[in-house]
Amino acid sequence: MYLKNSKIIVIKIGSSLLVDENKKIRKKWLSSFAKDIKKLKDKNQKIVIVSSGAIALGCKKMNFNKKNIKLDKSQAIASIGQIELMNLFSQTFSKFKLNISQILLTLEDTEERRRSLNAKRTFENLFELGFIPVVNENDTIATTEIKYGDNDRLASRVAQITNADTLILLSDVDGLFTKNPKVNKDAKLIKIVNDINKDLKEINIKGINEYGSGGMQTKIEAAKICQLAGSSMIIANGLYSNPISKIIEKNNCTWFSPKVSKLHARKKWIISSIAPKGNIVIDDGAKKALKLGKSLLAAGIKNVSGRFNKGDHIKVLDKKNNECARGLSSFSSDEVKKIMGHHSNEIQKLLGYVAKSEVIHKDDMVEV
Repeated sequence: MYLKNSKIIVIKIGSSLLVDENKKIRKKWLSSFAKDIKKLKDKNQKIVIVSSGAIALGCKKMNFNKKNIKLDKSQAIASIGQIELMNLFSQTFSKFKLNISQILLTLEDTEERRRSLNAKRTFENLFELGFIPVVNENDTIATTEIKYGDNDRLASRVAQITNADTLILLSDVDGLFTKNPKVNKDAKLIKIVNDINKDLKEINIKGINEYGSGGMQTKIEAAKICQLAGSSMIIANGLYSNPISKIIEKNNCTWFSPKVSKLHARKKWIISSIAPKGNIVIDDGAKKALKLGKSLLAAGIKNVSGRFNKGDHIKVLDKKNNECARGLSSFSSDEVKKIMGHHSNEIQKLLGYVAKSEVIHKDDMVEV
């Protein structure tokens, strides 16, 4: 488990890392963090940042006390603070010639298949353009009370969607300890967790849940999601300058190793999670292309059955009706009927609008 081998890295930073207890923005820290990101980018590693801080920065601008704000007011404060947050990132990262973009998500966006597929495509396109997505929960439309720790779970979902190799949760402690280190001097840092249920059986998570801005329980929940998605996860101290370099050099943190490989995680997601909504029959040429790891194009489709929407789970059958793959469709069944048998460059003309060139992208398909 080495960070240098990770091609896609998601990094979550809490509001306490951006704004100190005196409501001062930690500009020096953010600059050191940007310097770390620049080093990763120079090694062609793809980075996503999940950042809290919109409400904290909104409170700072409006001179409000965060503890006294009710939900409806906090949503307005988040709206004000989100611009402050992105300006802060933009000003700091531009000094290192790093380009950022903004993505606002709700948990529903990452759990509902069609929406998560759209989010996945957006991340992929931003990577291709060389931009760093900065993700935050869309607090302005949150329907439940905004709580610390939500972005831990959100970050794990982002890691799942982007097929990340590693998620780093930057906290205000070095990692997961056997006891609360702020109370017990004999508390020991747990370096590696392979099996959460077995390895943490004797650890009272609730007893050490006081420390860490998001609480340790939400970080454990995030680790469970990562392990099933085939991603490693790190809990590390982000209060230091150059926190990512510290992880690489010192490795003084807690690693959660993945339970399954990423390939198995995708098979579990695509094959087991959703009931197929329809079937697509393909010709021999398309079948051969799939075996070579190619995407499914409209030209190779011979027949469509069932009714499905964009992002729905469908079966891919050969001419003898034998199932050869399953995947998530980039088109509805009605759209596929219009474009099947045609070349990809004809799709826009046939549908009347710009659309994807692949009916099922290779990343959203598993051979059976």
